[in-house]
Amino acid sequence: MFKIIDANSAVQKIRDGDSLAIGGAGAGHAVPDRLLQCLGERYALEGHPKKLTTIHPCGIGDNDKRGLNHLAQEGLIDTDFGGFWGNAPKMCRLAKEHKIKGYNLPQGVLSHLMRASASKKPGIITKVGLHTFVDPRVEGGKINDITTQDWVRVMQIDGEEYLFYKSFKIDVAFIRGTSIDSEGNITMEEEVGSFSMLSIAQAARTNGGIVIAQVRNIERGHSDPGHVKVPGNLIDFVVHEPEQEMTFLSKFDAALVKRNVEYTSDELQLHGPKRVIIRRAALELKKRSFVNLGYGMSDGVPIVAEQEKIVNDISFMIEQGASGGIPTTGLNFGAMYNPSSIVDDGYQFDFFQGGGLDIAFLGFAQIDKHGNVNSSRFGNVLTGCGGFIDISQNAKKVVLTGTFAVKSNQEVTENGIVITRPGKFKKFVDQVEQITFSGDYARENGQEILYVTERAVFKMSEKGLELIEIAPGVDLQKDILDMMEFEPIISKNLKTIDNSVYQNGKTLNLKQLLS
Repeated sequence: MFKIIDANSAVQKIRDGDSLAIGGAGAGHAVPDRLLQCLGERYALEGHPKKLTTIHPCGIGDNDKRGLNHLAQEGLIDTDFGGFWGNAPKMCRLAKEHKIKGYNLPQGVLSHLMRASASKKPGIITKVGLHTFVDPRVEGGKINDITTQDWVRVMQIDGEEYLFYKSFKIDVAFIRGTSIDSEGNITMEEEVGSFSMLSIAQAARTNGGIVIAQVRNIERGHSDPGHVKVPGNLIDFVVHEPEQEMTFLSKFDAALVKRNVEYTSDELQLHGPKRVIIRRAALELKKRSFVNLGYGMSDGVPIVAEQEKIVNDISFMIEQGASGGIPTTGLNFGAMYNPSSIVDDGYQFDFFQGGGLDIAFLGFAQIDKHGNVNSSRFGNVLTGCGGFIDISQNAKKVVLTGTFAVKSNQEVTENGIVITRPGKFKKFVDQVEQITFSGDYARENGQEILYVTERAVFKMSEKGLELIEIAPGVDLQKDILDMMEFEPIISKNLKTIDNSVYQNGKTLNLKQLLS
C-alpha cells in the first residue's frame, strides 16, 4: 500500500549516487515540480543526495527557475540524460562549465529506453540517430569533454547499420498525475499528456527502486479501471499538492484536455517573417496527411490551417502524445487545444519512427551545402534535439522553416518583401556546427526535403542544396547569394514565391487545393 507523505519527507528517500527518472515535459506539463523544488532545497541545506544520475526523456523547465533548474547545483547531479536541454538554462550552464557530465539523446529513444529498462532489456536497437551527432562516430550524444563513457554504439544486423542505446537501472521515479484513488491508482484527467509515467514507474519497481507520485487530488473509492494511467500497486509514496498547476502557464484550461471546449489564445497569431514563412510552408500540406510540428517557427502551421479551414482535413500529431487538435505555441508547446486523443509518448514515437508521418514541419538554426541541419547546438547555445531526430529521419517529407539570416531586417509588403538589412550572421554555412539532420542520409532514404525562409525556398537535390524559389522584391545576389557561405545550385526553373503568401488577410485557397 502507498503512503502519503510531504514532499520534504519524500526527497529524503533519495540516496547519494541514485538514478532518478523524471516524468513530464516542457513548461510544467505533468511535471512533478514540487518534488524537484524540495530535492534542490534539500541539497542546498544538507549537501545530499549528491552525484545523482538524472534521466528525463523530455525537456523540463520554464527557461528560468523551475523544472530541472531546481537541480542545477554543482555536486547534486553527476550525469544527466536528456532529450532536450534548452528550457533548463541553469543545467546547460553547468554542462558548458564542465561541472556535470551529460548526454543529449533523441526524445523518442529515451522514451523507449524507459520501456526497455522496465523489462530489463539491455537497451534498444534502432536506426534513429545514424549519421547525426548522436552517432558514436560523430559525437555519441556527449554534451562535453568530461563525458567520456560511450552510451551508444553501432551494430550490424543483416548487413544494415543500427545504433544500440543502453538502458538504465532506475532507483527512484518522480511521476505526476491529477488524482489518486483509495488503492493508489493514478488518473491524469487534468494533464496535457501522460508521457512515460507508466514506463518510468515500472522501470523503478522492476529494478528494486521506489516510485514517488505527486498528485493534486486524493479521492475516496476506486477510479474506473479504464481511466487508470499508473496502477496503484506500483506506487510507494504520494505527495499531495492541492495547488498543483496544469502547466507553468495555466492553473487549468479545460480546452487542453477536452475535445469540445471553446478556447481563445493570443498566441495563435502570426506576424512578420514568421507569417510569410509559415504561409509558404503550409502550401505543402496534403489532404488526410499525418502532420507533425516542431518547437519554434514551425508551430505556426496549425494557425494557417485554422485560418484556411482545413483542420479537419489533416491530422496534427505532437510527440508528447496528443493528436487531432491545434498544438499550442511558444513556451507552452507540447500541449494541444481540443485534442481528439492523448497517448503515452512512447506509443506516439512508435508511429513516428515507423514512418507513419506524411510530413513534418521543423525548425533550423544552420543549414550547410550538403543539406545538413543544425537545430541542437550553435555557438554558446545548447538546446538539444528533443524529438527532432526521431521525426526528421522517418517522416516521408520534411519542411525546414526559419528566417534566412540572424538579425536581419525586412519589410513585408502586399507585393513581397524588402530587405533593409540582409543579416548580421549567416545561417547557410559551409559546414554546420552540429549535425542534427544528415542530408546524405535523407538522400539515401529517398526523403523529400524543403528549406523554407522568408526570402528563398530550397530543396534537397542529388547534388546538394538547390534554390527553387525567391521572394518577390528580393535581389538574388545581394539578399541571398551574398548571405550564404556557399553557392547553391540554382534551378533552371527558378520561380517567384506565390504573391498570395505575402498578402495579409488573403486566403491561400488551401481548402480548394486539398479537395
